[in-house]
Amino acid sequence: MTTPASRRLVLASGNAGKVREFRALLEGSPWQLLTPLEAGATAVSVIETARSYLENATLKAVAFAGATGLPALADDSGIEVDALDGAPGVLSARFGGPSVGTDVERSALLLRRLEGVPPARRGARFRAVLVLALPSGQAFAREGTLEGRIATAPRGTNGFGYDPVFELPDGRTVAELGAEKDRISHRARAMRAMMDVLNTLAAAD
Repeated sequence: MTTPASRRLVLASGNAGKVREFRALLEGSPWQLLTPLEAGATAVSVIETARSYLENATLKAVAFAGATGLPALADDSGIEVDALDGAPGVLSARFGGPSVGTDVERSALLLRRLEGVPPARRGARFRAVLVLALPSGQAFAREGTLEGRIATAPRGTNGFGYDPVFELPDGRTVAELGAEKDRISHRARAMRAMMDVLNTLAAAD
């Protein structure tokens, strides 16, 4: 049985880690999550120039909804470190500039910036803002956060981005969580809030 077109949802990201994570979060819902490739939207390019997670996520969601004629889900997220006055924040994916090209390099740069900073001052949070844009132009936003601190060295092989250096209060890094991440991550918390919107839209079909 095919999924009705009205229940197909395009993710405004080709990041394999995000695709896996959002598909897990939508499991059991009436929504089928499509990648940009599956939705025929590979030509869509969005430059994230805004200064907030909300603006960046909105730019992406609106662009993909317009290109595909489907509801589009976009997230903008980052890691906010107290000792760095909330940086890298909205610039997390571009931390260090174009010469720092991989997740491992960005995490290593973050650890170098925090060398000598004691545990009590290594507080940090992951923040995610999700935007669901409809082809009609209507948009909905939800937010989720995960509190923790920056570890002194990367640990764990699961996850992506800054997961290996983000330590939870119980001492594990997010990269050591495995499937549990899908229940407690900042994106999971934002997605649970967004599910109220998605369920309402599905019920209206």
